[in-house]
Amino acid sequence: METLIKFDVQNERNLTMLVDFYELTMANGYFNKGVENRIAYFDMYFRRVPDGGGYCIMAGVEQLVQYLSNLKFTSSDIDYLRSKNIFSEEFLEYLADFNFCCDVWAIPEGNPVFPNEPLVLVKGPVVQAQFVETMILLTINHQTLIATKANRICRAAEGKTVMEFGSRRAQGYDGAIYGARASIIGGCDSTACTIADKYFNVPAVGTMAHSWVQLFDTEYESFKAWAETYPDNCSLLIDTYNVLKSGLPNAIKVFDEVLKPLGKRPKGIRIDSGDITYLTKKCRKALDEAGYPDCKIIISNSLDEHIIRDVLNQGACIDSFGVGERLITAKSEPVFGGVYKLVAVEKENVIIPKIKISENNEKITNPGFKKIYRLFDKDTNVAIADVLALSDEVIDDSKEYEIFDPIHTWKRKKITNFYVKDLLVKIFDKGKLVYTSPSVLEIKEFAKAETNKLWPEILRFENPHTYYVDLSTKLWSLKQKLLLNQSK
Repeated sequence: METLIKFDVQNERNLTMLVDFYELTMANGYFNKGVENRIAYFDMYFRRVPDGGGYCIMAGVEQLVQYLSNLKFTSSDIDYLRSKNIFSEEFLEYLADFNFCCDVWAIPEGNPVFPNEPLVLVKGPVVQAQFVETMILLTINHQTLIATKANRICRAAEGKTVMEFGSRRAQGYDGAIYGARASIIGGCDSTACTIADKYFNVPAVGTMAHSWVQLFDTEYESFKAWAETYPDNCSLLIDTYNVLKSGLPNAIKVFDEVLKPLGKRPKGIRIDSGDITYLTKKCRKALDEAGYPDCKIIISNSLDEHIIRDVLNQGACIDSFGVGERLITAKSEPVFGGVYKLVAVEKENVIIPKIKISENNEKITNPGFKKIYRLFDKDTNVAIADVLALSDEVIDDSKEYEIFDPIHTWKRKKITNFYVKDLLVKIFDKGKLVYTSPSVLEIKEFAKAETNKLWPEILRFENPHTYYVDLSTKLWSLKQKLLLNQSK
C-alpha cells in the first residue's frame, strides 16, 4: 500500500516568527493599552487580477492550515524579542504560552476568485488576528498567483499536456515546491519537481538533458544508450546539435534499430530551442512517414500562454508543453496584490463595522463581518455574479433577487431561476482545526470544473468581461453611512 507523506511546513522549520516586525510592535502596544483581547475581524482580499485577466484560482489554504496549526514561540524567539528592549514582560510571557484561538474562514482551493472579495477571514483577539497577517498574505498570494498563471497556460494549450519545469528558476526552494503544487492546482498535468511528488502525491516526470547527449561520442550513441536503458519510456531530446539534420534522423534510427525489434514504441521527442512551428511540422511529417504517428512531440524553452497560443494558431504540431521560468515566477506579472484589512471590532458582543477611506476608490474597504454568495443560473449552471453580504443575511433563491454595481448603482439586474453557494468555509473554530484539505489532484479537478462554470467571455486573455462582485443592499447602505459619517 502506497504511503503518502503529508508535507508540513513546520516539519523542519518553525515559521511562527515569519512576521513583519510591526505586527509585534502593535501586539505589544495592544497589551500596553489593555485591548489585546478585543475581538477584531480582518479580511484578506486582492484588488486586481494579474495580467489583465478575468479571474484568479484560489490556492494555498492547506499550507495556511499547517502554519496556523503549529504556532509556537520558542525560548530562542523570546530571548531574541527580549533583546530588543522594547517589549513588555507581560507580552513576552503571553507569547511563551501562546495558544491560537481565532476563528478562520477561507474560500476552498480551486475556486475561481475575484477582486475585493475576502479569500480569508479572521475573527479573534486582535493581538492574534493581527499577528498572522504576513503569513496569510505570503501563503495565499504566492500560490494563488502561480495557480492562476498555470490556469492561463493550460487553457492556451487547448487540452494538450502541460508539464511544470520551473524549479531551477523559482524564487528559492519554497517557490519551487509550492509553485509546483499551485501549478498542478491550476491545471498542469505533472511537474519536474521531485520533492513535490513526494510531499503532495502529484506526478513527477523527466527524461534527459543536453549533457546526456554531449557525454557520449556521438548523438546516435547517446540515443541508443537511452533507448536500451528505458525501452518502455523512451523520449529523446533532439536539439543538442541540429534538430532536422542529426537529432531527428538519429532518433528515428534508434527507434528502428533498438525499440522496434523489442516490440516497443517510442514515447516522444523533445525540442528545447529553435522555430517551434517550423520544426514541429517537419518532425511530425518525418515521424509519420517513418511509421511513428504515435510518437509525441514535446516542446520546452521559455514558454507562456501567449507563445503557446500563437504557435498552435500557426499550426505547430505539438502534443506536450514543458513550461518553466515564466510559469514558476509568473514572470509577466510576478506580484499578487493581496491585502489584509481590519473590517470590524466587537464591543460588549456587538459588531462595530470599520472602514478605511482613500482618495483611490479601489482602496476603500468593505466594512463588517461578511459572507460571499455566488449566484448560479439553474439552467446553464453558469456563475452570474458574487454578492458580498453581511454575516446575518441570507439570499433566498426561491425569490427574485436584484443585483447592482456597487459603484455605478444604476446598473441593475433582477435575476430569477438561480441557486446560491456560500463560498467561505470555516477552517478554524476558536483555534481548533475543523477542516480537511482535499488532495492536490482533487483540487485540480475541482478547479477545472468550477472554471468551466464561468462565461467564456470572462476567460479571455485580452479585455475579459468583468465578473461582478456586488454588495447586498444592506452592506452597500452600511458602507455609504460610514463614508458619510467620516466626511462630517
